[in-house]
Amino acid sequence: MPDNINPGLPSDPSVGRLASVDALRGFDMFWITGGEELIHDLYHLAPNRFTAVLDQQFHHQVWAGFGFYDLIFPLFLFVVGVVLPFSLTRRLEAGANRGQIYRHIVRRLVVLFLLGLVYNGLLDFDFHHLRIPGVLQRIALCYFFAAVVVMNTTVRGQVLVAGGILVVYFAVMKLVPVPGFGAGVLTPQGNLGGFVDRHLVPLPYCCYVFGDSEGILSTFPAIVTTLLGVLAGHWLRSKAASSRKALGLVAAGVSCLLVALAWSPWFPINKYLWSSSYVLFAGGWSLLLLALFYWIIDVLRFRRWAYFFTVIGVNAITIYLARRLFDFGAITNVFVHGFIGHFGSIRPLFFDFCVLMTGWLFLWFLHRQKIYLKV
Repeated sequence: MPDNINPGLPSDPSVGRLASVDALRGFDMFWITGGEELIHDLYHLAPNRFTAVLDQQFHHQVWAGFGFYDLIFPLFLFVVGVVLPFSLTRRLEAGANRGQIYRHIVRRLVVLFLLGLVYNGLLDFDFHHLRIPGVLQRIALCYFFAAVVVMNTTVRGQVLVAGGILVVYFAVMKLVPVPGFGAGVLTPQGNLGGFVDRHLVPLPYCCYVFGDSEGILSTFPAIVTTLLGVLAGHWLRSKAASSRKALGLVAAGVSCLLVALAWSPWFPINKYLWSSSYVLFAGGWSLLLLALFYWIIDVLRFRRWAYFFTVIGVNAITIYLARRLFDFGAITNVFVHGFIGHFGSIRPLFFDFCVLMTGWLFLWFLHRQKIYLKV
């Protein structure tokens, strides 16, 4: 596979190619590239207690709390981290030129950040309303800083960096006073992260009024989300038996969940602040999902079912950008407008399914032609 921002893991004599990582990345992206619409459509088609609970899981929490939809972004950052030991560490061990690797890391940072600005409307040239932070921008920064940490520290050092950032971030958010509110206020109006954004980040913001959900301070704990993936990647590269690797991921995931819950009374689980407890809670679920995908796909070698997700996973950034820049609904309508009116109450569900499959077929074509977004 060509070198791209969503590389499949390279062959390694100790673990082989980890197809589970591409599939997990695709599973993650599936929900924000059409999957969530199907859940909402299902609820509107058949409203009941079960579909209501399912629908609620695909909305972000208003402030503190956690639902499945709050896992999508950190899971992606986690998978970015999983790949790093298979790429950077492996190249370092093979004696690759460090200068070339650094240039590669910086190039990815710049290109991903620029793509994020394009996603936010850079090509509209309306700079007054251009949002500077964003999802791709955060991915770029987390990738860059996690890669630098991997390049310059051992596994033990990476653990210390990750733990240190979480503790320092907790201390800063709790102890540094915000004018007019005081210290330790974690409300939308009074938290330190929002205060910093209001003074350093130009409007507009997303996704709350008093700061940006991808703002300055919360980027630091987001780096730890990526480093948790790095540590999982090191474990998967180890000489341990496959079954032990899967159990190790499960044990680590459960431990993260327990620590997060124990920490949450003092630092609530909050995606907008990317709180330290949120890092560990999302990281715990990410580890459990990685264990599940790794066990089924790479250990038991049940792979055919995952092909649908793999096609998305190897071109995840491509579909994220494409759905923003192109109207897959209009393309779909060309093919279904003549008969979709006969579908009655299931029309919205069927149409959104067709839109999803239009995007998937686009990615399938790229995959068949071995075309991937390079940076």
